[in-house]
Amino acid sequence: MADQPAPAAETPVERVQLGVRMEKRMVKVLKGLAEFQNVSLGQLLENIVLHSFEPMPGEEGEWAASPHGKKALAAIADLKRVYGMDYDAHAAHGFREPGDAEPAAKPRTSRRAREA
Repeated sequence: MADQPAPAAETPVERVQLGVRMEKRMVKVLKGLAEFQNVSLGQLLENIVLHSFEPMPGEEGEWAASPHGKKALAAIADLKRVYGMDYDAHAAHGFREPGDAEPAAKPRTSRRAREA
């Protein structure tokens, strides 16, 4: 029999209700993925956040571990297509709701000032 990973130790947690607003198509994809993985939406979000906190060795600040395997990534691609989520991770910086004011221009700083 192949070596199996040791079961994770139970960690007591206290969960809180969270009121957040997210882009509608993204929420549909998340709900579909949670159903695909047979977990609650909250469990899926916890898993995603925990993985985003884990840096890839040697790539700290650049890359984080992904909680999604090949099957889940294929399901995500299908769900994005079905729900019309036609944007990527960088699009969130440009999200604007109707009635939102245009973002104020960021003051430009020199590279030396940013690195200080």
